[in-house]
Amino acid sequence: MEIDTATPVKGRPREFCVDKALTEALRIFWTKGYDGASMTDLTEAMGITKPSLYAAFGNKEALFHKALDLYETEKLEYTRAALDQPTARQVAEYYLHGALMTHAGTTDPKGCMGILSSLACSPEAESIRADIIGRRASSQRALVDRFERAKAEGDLPAHVDAQGLTSLLYALLQGISVQAGAGATRDELERLVDTGLALWPSR
Repeated sequence: MEIDTATPVKGRPREFCVDKALTEALRIFWTKGYDGASMTDLTEAMGITKPSLYAAFGNKEALFHKALDLYETEKLEYTRAALDQPTARQVAEYYLHGALMTHAGTTDPKGCMGILSSLACSPEAESIRADIIGRRASSQRALVDRFERAKAEGDLPAHVDAQGLTSLLYALLQGISVQAGAGATRDELERLVDTGLALWPSR
């Protein structure tokens, strides 16, 4: 656990746990989005002053990028583990059920941090939106490659468009996130997953 010593406006240097502060910043960004999270929201949740935030993380934009790294590492591990599943359908099942657990669970904020921040992003925060879009494109390329491999192995029919199948899967993922954030119940989202998987191409 990393401990940082930052100098507040008055008094002695103040020690705080950088990892814990970043976790709290992640929760604020996940709940409110990049534009919706004020510096007051962040410093109060992190338990630090603005000078300490700037000293440890840089500005708000740099803090968001670090929080997004943590989000991908801790909350989106299922997207990487899904690629190792033995069949294309199991890849999709792992993805969708992982999204259910992450975006419609009981302990974390509802919805997807990336979608929330990219949809409600001011022109001044264009670099945030560009970063999120770039990360999403990288994940989509990995899925396309996985489905192309499934076609080559005979696991998916040869006529299947791997790019289109990836777009379908992402539409379902985004639907889970948006509907979870809008108050959909777990049963409603599970029906969405089951219906989506019923459309999956078979050999």
